Order: sequence, then structure tokens, then C-alpha cells
Amino acid sequence: MADATDASDDSRRAAALVDAFTTEPMAGNAAGVVADADGLDGEQMQAIANELGASETAFLRPSSEADRRVRYFTPTTEVDLCGHATVAAHARLFETGAIGPGTHSLETNVGVIEIEVTDEGRVWMTQNSPTVYEVDVEYDRLGDVLGVTPEAFRDVGAELPVAYASSGLPFLVVPVNFLEHLGDMEPNFDAVAALADEHDAAGVYAFTFDALGPDSTAHGRCFVPGSGIDEDPVTGTASGACGAYLDHFAAFSGGDTSAVPGSAAATDGDAGPDGDAGTPDELVFEQGHYVDRPGTVRVRAGTAGGDGGAPIVGGDAVTAFEGTIRVPEGEADEIIEV
Repeated sequence: MADATDASDDSRRAAALVDAFTTEPMAGNAAGVVADADGLDGEQMQAIANELGASETAFLRPSSEADRRVRYFTPTTEVDLCGHATVAAHARLFETGAIGPGTHSLETNVGVIEIEVTDEGRVWMTQNSPTVYEVDVEYDRLGDVLGVTPEAFRDVGAELPVAYASSGLPFLVVPVNFLEHLGDMEPNFDAVAALADEHDAAGVYAFTFDALGPDSTAHGRCFVPGSGIDEDPVTGTASGACGAYLDHFAAFSGGDTSAVPGSAAATDGDAGPDGDAGTPDELVFEQGHYVDRPGTVRVRAGTAGGDGGAPIVGGDAVTAFEGTIRVPEGEADEIIEV
């Protein structure tokens, strides 16, 4: 990247790589952030996202419906919503003094969402009201697709099904019984993309309650090869969808929450009609450890979520790299000098 003093050149834009869902650089999920994308067309944004190389890059521009508009691009395609890039973008705006703590609105391809920035710079994004329903996928097929024994899905599957879940970006949510099985996964990414496409999902999010951290609710892995991301390190949209999934299927109700790692926090949740704990006020999802990018996503779902039970996803972020990037004049296949 060029020196930041070159940003006055109209052919250059300030850009940064921001690690989301972590307080440590080179961890969590890296997102590109272009804070002033006004005037850039889709081909230019796609080329810049490809050059930055992050799983997603957020391009911010003016909006007539919200405080600002955003478009998200992976290195190969545009996506409608991205949790970690939203967190990264607002953390970057806060860090540079472009916004202060408080509530901000953001126009996305799936509508206007609300962003809350705390005094400390933690970012919370309210996602869309969730859609969750069970889908029929045989365990043998899941094992072939994800490269793991079908026994990985047996025990938890008796209580929690494979399901479609979306709070803005849809995923197939797959419960797994042990962390060992989750870590052993060696997916066939063509098959993952086909399975996700079959159910109109962006990718597959597999999780287990057998988490590493004593305060963690679950450990997840997210595969999105259809968008050019074989394994996403730490995924805000998938964590929000999983939080909605757990709430929808009453994972913490029934009086057996003591057996669920992280569910000590369930005593802080709202009591159900029969005295059951209900979904905890805040769920904590670990992710990224199997790609050496560990991070933590916090999710408020159900009654602890937004209007209509919309999940609220939160996390910290830290800038790892900043500078300027040269914008191509037209075609996306032009070389960008950085």
C-alpha cells in the first residue's frame, strides 16, 4: 500500500485491514474497510476486494435511508450481509473519529440495520428477524460432505436437528457432538457448496457445545466455498443465525441446561413457563482456532435480541494495517498497485 499522504489523489482511497471479533491483531477475522467508497462502481469494488484478499471487504458510501450505505465483497463475489466486516467497519470509523459511541444506522442489501457502538468501541449489530426451520439431510451424506464420521451427528441430533437458519444471510446449521469430531472435519468443498445451494444457503455452520473456553457456549466452524471462502475464520452472520437456531429449538430449556457447556449463564436467562431457564441473555461463540485465527462472537438472541427476536451480534476489533489503495479505472481485471 502507498503512504497515507497519497490519499488526496482521486485515484486512491484510504483502506485498512481490520481484525474483527478479537482484541489481538492477526487473530479473529480480517476484513477490508474502505471508509469512503463514494463513486466506486461494482467492478472497482470487486477488484479492490480481490486485491485486499480478506474474506470480505466493506465499502461505505452515502445513503438517503440511513447514516451510511455498505456493500460487501469477497474476493470473488458480492454478498448481502457480513457480520465481521460490519463490526470491523464501525470499529474503524470509531477509531478514526468518524463516528462516536451511540446508535448508527446502516443500509445493506437486506435492509437497514441498527449498529450500537459502546464507549469502549465494542460494536453490536442488530440483524434481521430470523427464519429457522428443520431440513432433512441424512447423516451419511453429511459425513461425506464434511469429511467426518456420521457418528459426529448422532447424539446431539436426537435433540437438535440440521436446520436452515437466517438472520440476514442463510446457513445450514449442523450440530456436532464432540469438539474432536468438529476438528477432524476435512470437507469436500464442492460438495459443501452443492449442499448449501440445494437449501438456498450461503454455507454450512457446524457447531458443538464441547467448547474450549469455560465461558463459551459453543465452538463453531463455517464453510462458505460458494462465495470463494472455504473456511471463514470467525463469522458474525452465522453466529447470529446459530443463536436464533438455539433459541428456536429451545436448546437451553427442559431443565437439562446444566449439561451444556456455557449454560451456567442460563440461570441469567428468562425463566420459561415451567421454570426452565430459557436462552441465556448472551451466548458466546468460539471460532477460528482450526485456521489459527481464534476469535469470539457474542450473540443476544430470543428475548435478549432486538425487535421481533432479531439476534444482536457483538464483538471487538483492531486495525492491523492501514494505508491507501489505487483504484482501477474500469475493468475489474486491471492490475491494482498497492
